[in-house]
Amino acid sequence: MNSIRVLHLADVHIGVENYGRLDPATGLNGRVMDFLRRLSDVVDYALENEVDLVLFAGDAYKSRDPNSTHRREFARRIKRLADAGIPVVLLVGNHDLPAASKRASSIEIFRTLDVPNVLVATHDRLHRLTTRRGGLIQVATVPYPLRQQILAHKDHKNKTIAELDELVQQMVVDNIQALAQQVDPDLPAVLTGHFSVSEAKLGSERTVMLGRDVVVLTSVLADTAWDYVALGHIHRHQELNRGQHPPIVYCGSLERIDFGEEKEQKGFVVADVQRGHTEWSFHPVSARLFLTIRCDVRDEVDPLPALLATIDKHDVSDAVVRVIIQARAEQEGLLRDADIRRALKDAYYIAGIVKEIERVYRHRLGGEAPEELSPEDLLARYLESKDTPPERTRVLLQHAEELFQPEG
Repeated sequence: MNSIRVLHLADVHIGVENYGRLDPATGLNGRVMDFLRRLSDVVDYALENEVDLVLFAGDAYKSRDPNSTHRREFARRIKRLADAGIPVVLLVGNHDLPAASKRASSIEIFRTLDVPNVLVATHDRLHRLTTRRGGLIQVATVPYPLRQQILAHKDHKNKTIAELDELVQQMVVDNIQALAQQVDPDLPAVLTGHFSVSEAKLGSERTVMLGRDVVVLTSVLADTAWDYVALGHIHRHQELNRGQHPPIVYCGSLERIDFGEEKEQKGFVVADVQRGHTEWSFHPVSARLFLTIRCDVRDEVDPLPALLATIDKHDVSDAVVRVIIQARAEQEGLLRDADIRRALKDAYYIAGIVKEIERVYRHRLGGEAPEELSPEDLLARYLESKDTPPERTRVLLQHAEELFQPEG
């Protein structure tokens, strides 16, 4: 049996503008263009590498109500795939859901216009699709659940938030298991969903979360009815079934949202799916570099040259950069922001210059509040912080003792 080549991506989040500036060529925020360029890279790959099916596992936009320009730019890229005869499944994620149950999702327009080769998955359902090369595949879709449907049920009016969370999660589990029962064992089958899995390592998606989360046990997904499980929602790429069949894969997001994702590789997954066997690989993309430069100058007589030398060791070109400096109080005035910014002139964006100033006297107090110490103790701690020689400290404390004696 010939394998079906499936491209799996998710969490594009068009509209994120963190650490961005205006792109004069497009009139859009430069960070928005980062996300769009990465999506274009994925489309290019699909067109050049005989991909049979594209699974987009949710969260097209940052906002549930994206502006017209963001919608247009996303649609342009999806249309390139559809025009090439590659079926595209667009799963509704939590960022795609409408705020009210009667409103349309942010990707509903593809279904309204009946765009050929584009399936908008708004319900838990098993679809039988014909792929680009004519092969048949089953795709079970599990979008992020719309909680309003459960809240509207009269039997759930007086339930607590915890009880409603349990209801939603049980509903998702029941639906996944019901879909597995519907699978034709003679055809390859994939499950695509947008939710959290119990063993997944979380990332910065928590900072942009819309709505309460839904968590499913890994064991629910590790069903041999499926040949591949394509997940969205968690931004960190990971496989959760420890190399066993079926692969349970978060492809991760295409771009970094913030410094919480600084060390994460970004990209998409390509899976060659057959009934009972799947080979898959992760494909990194050139996401915008986020770079933290840390420098401890507390032992430096002249801290600025030492800091600039540390910065010079890093390639900051087109990166989003932050600098974190450890320094003593008396060095703070020598670390001028203007000098540091000149050293970072090739960076795309300077996210911050943070000076962690060591206040020696606080350390010398040993965690005690000044008001809890006697005048003699305070003077002794002060002399110690100034590295006063022991003999001179003794003499000064003797003289001070006379001054501290009450008059009588």
